[in-house]
Amino acid sequence: MTSVVVYDGDLRTTCTHLKSSSAIETDAPPDNHGKGERFSPTDLMATSLATCMVTVMGIKARSMNIDLKGIQVDVEKIMKAEPRRVGGINLKFHIPDHLKGIEEKSKDILRHVAHTCPVAQSIHPDIKVHVEWNW
Repeated sequence: MTSVVVYDGDLRTTCTHLKSSSAIETDAPPDNHGKGERFSPTDLMATSLATCMVTVMGIKARSMNIDLKGIQVDVEKIMKAEPRRVGGINLKFHIPDHLKGIEEKSKDILRHVAHTCPVAQSIHPDIKVHVEWNW
């Protein structure tokens, strides 16, 4: 088992990772009867894509002797109605100055690894994903 999710009431949950005991809380967004005071489940979905992409990039970068520390990814989730669902995810990668001079081949390898991460491979093709790289 990976985690336990407990419904806390008032449209909130506490999610506990069993191996580490770390926890995150969720809240429904204001446009869906919540307070929007924490990540919503769909926020986590979009954010998971960014974390997966940068994590697998970090794994590959280690073998390339490249330190990716400091990369920032801005995440924008776009909702659709009828049925209510995630319709798009926009990611904007901000690459620190110390990485902007790496070879183009290395950049291509890292981008490819990111686009083929497990979460990216799990996203339905109807969800439009746009990734902007600021090398």
